[in-house]
Amino acid sequence: MKNRLVIFAKAPRLGRVKSRLAADIGRVAAWRFQKLALERTLRRLARDPRWECWLAVTGGPAQWPATVKRMDQPRGDLGQRMDRVMRGFGPGPVVIIGSDIPDISTDHINAAFCALGRRDAVFGPADDGGYWLVGLRRRPSHPALFSPVRWSTRHALADTIDNLGNRYDYELLDTLIDVDDAASLKRWRAAAPR
Repeated sequence: MKNRLVIFAKAPRLGRVKSRLAADIGRVAAWRFQKLALERTLRRLARDPRWECWLAVTGGPAQWPATVKRMDQPRGDLGQRMDRVMRGFGPGPVVIIGSDIPDISTDHINAAFCALGRRDAVFGPADDGGYWLVGLRRRPSHPALFSPVRWSTRHALADTIDNLGNRYDYELLDTLIDVDDAASLKRWRAAAPR
């Protein structure tokens, strides 16, 4: 069974990306951050032979590397979109990440797929109470993981884990910074190695 990595992203369009960050630092700076973060994520993760990489895009067409398979994100809230993507593949592990985690590496993704060899689910906690990665083994089935979840709050990870119930087990990876606003951008810059 193939390991599948899906990167959720918005097409980098000025004024249409990173709205919370744009409210704090301006539309151009937020667009520039999103564009560079997405390019960096694709450069780091897309060519690794240990997984098949997909880019799940919303916001229209854009230029993407030919090495990356592309799909449109389904309609609905974030949970509905992730659930539909998870269910859209054949059997085997699926890991979904965002495109705004500047410190993500192939080691993080490999750790997620290794965890799915022994657990039903894996999460990469974000320092704000959300998560930067979610993965499911999907054998023989998987839980309705994404509803109800209080998205964009400090409760998102806890709500999602609660949806596992007692039937499924999970593992947590390293906590990383998911850049959503000026405060998280400042935390990431302060933590970045010099």
